[in-house]
Amino acid sequence: MHSEFAWIEAIAPDFMGVITQRYQILQFISWMSPVGRRALAEQMKLSERVLRTETEFLRKQGLIKSSKSGMVLTSQGIEVFQGLEQFMNRLLGFKEDEKHLADKLGIDHCLIVSGDADQSSRVLDEMGKELNSTLQLILPSGQLTIAVMGGTTMARVAQQMTYKLSAGRELTFVPARGGVGEAVAIQANSVAASMAEATDSKYRVLYIPENVSAKTYQPLLQEPSVREVLQLIDNAQVVIHSIGDALVMAKRRSMSPEAIAKLTKQHAVSETFGTFFDASGKVIYKIPRIGLQIPDLDHIPYVFAVAGGRSKAKAITAYMKNAPSRTWLITDVGASNAILTGETR
Repeated sequence: MHSEFAWIEAIAPDFMGVITQRYQILQFISWMSPVGRRALAEQMKLSERVLRTETEFLRKQGLIKSSKSGMVLTSQGIEVFQGLEQFMNRLLGFKEDEKHLADKLGIDHCLIVSGDADQSSRVLDEMGKELNSTLQLILPSGQLTIAVMGGTTMARVAQQMTYKLSAGRELTFVPARGGVGEAVAIQANSVAASMAEATDSKYRVLYIPENVSAKTYQPLLQEPSVREVLQLIDNAQVVIHSIGDALVMAKRRSMSPEAIAKLTKQHAVSETFGTFFDASGKVIYKIPRIGLQIPDLDHIPYVFAVAGGRSKAKAITAYMKNAPSRTWLITDVGASNAILTGETR
């Protein structure tokens, strides 16, 4: 349902404002009836002129009626109000939480889906659908390069991409960084290929391990095919990534016992783009660069972070202290509630 809200706002930006205001007028009349226009305007912080226009509309629709005592809902008005109640509670609640979450994290956009990915992996599918519909809405037409990270969340999200995303666009998916020591199916190369297949687009692969020495990878960087892909990555207009738990990611990357001990000692909680953070957002460890790093995001117009589950709340909060302000975070109620209530400490 949340995607539908975004679609409605795209085609009629004032629709949500209108329906919210009219619903709230019905709500206040239900609470205060019979109520006069002046008292209602004061309570709702609306001008009497605006309120007169809206109540006249609602009266013509047969939803309210007036008498010397004031305004009340008609039987039809009660039916409409009650029918809309669940829908509007969800709409208003999510919108409010999304704004609060964005403000708390210091970014421009947050989108929240129902559920907790820790409890059901199907919530990852909902986040994937939310990402797909948001990309459809906001990405410009023409040629676009989309750099994607790997991981279990990203692999699941890739399954929700659709061919509609490529309508009017020529997309090329590339891995945002070199490969890590994890299952092939969740490596960035595989995620890029899956997204390209789902959207009927092109993709390129980068066959360089992420965590090798400079002496090892420098000769590889001279290979024309490798240089071409790295150029595409550096010039990407869109980045899609997840946010991981630091120690989980360290083990998945087969990092040395010494490195893991350092992360544990310094209380690492978050990882993305090969960079590890403590709860305050301080960088405590970096894997050498093969592909995008966090500072590179500053010149990329569209940045999407997808992460959910209550267990990811600390990781999300820590990383967002370093994220570009224009980041779009797509998360779930489990993570959102933990962040908003301060339970990430």
